[in-house]
Amino acid sequence: MEDVKVKKQNLRNEIKGKLAELSGSAIQGKVEQVENQLLEFANFMESETALFYVRPDYPIDTRRIIAHCLRLPKTIVLPSFDRDRHITLWKIASLEKDLLGDTFTPNPERCKPIHFNEIDIAIIPGIAFDEKGGRTGTGRGHYDRMIPKLPNTSRKVALALSEQIVSQVPMESHDKFVDIIITDRRIIYKI
Repeated sequence: MEDVKVKKQNLRNEIKGKLAELSGSAIQGKVEQVENQLLEFANFMESETALFYVRPDYPIDTRRIIAHCLRLPKTIVLPSFDRDRHITLWKIASLEKDLLGDTFTPNPERCKPIHFNEIDIAIIPGIAFDEKGGRTGTGRGHYDRMIPKLPNTSRKVALALSEQIVSQVPMESHDKFVDIIITDRRIIYKI
């Protein structure tokens, strides 16, 4: 029997392979559909404080959505993770000025810390998802540690291309689920 970690790595490789088969324009079109779905999503529109990730190595890079949201009356928050696995949330006002170079980490000298209880909606990254809200990321566990710190009322939303949806994500006891997955084809509510 395969170890769960091996199954997760195989799944990550499978998804990366599927995405590599798509043309750049096909991916861009799908990403735009996901972005539009999120911006029209009632829970997102009603939220006052939104937690995002900025990770260009994920299939959906959120920087364009964040730039759009910074023009709205919405508080935008990004996490930072230190070597001791401590998580801090930071309010940002500018992607260009408030991040530390190419690390996409909020600059503590420019950003204000935000408490987890202030988050209305959290955009959670991942490589693969299933219809039960199961997810696997890069394997570092940052978001599995962060999700339990968010309030129960905070919607945990993943953005994904339809190619990232699988029948079942291998899960371990410490892995956390998302509530909703927005894809280029549909919105999936955790069953």
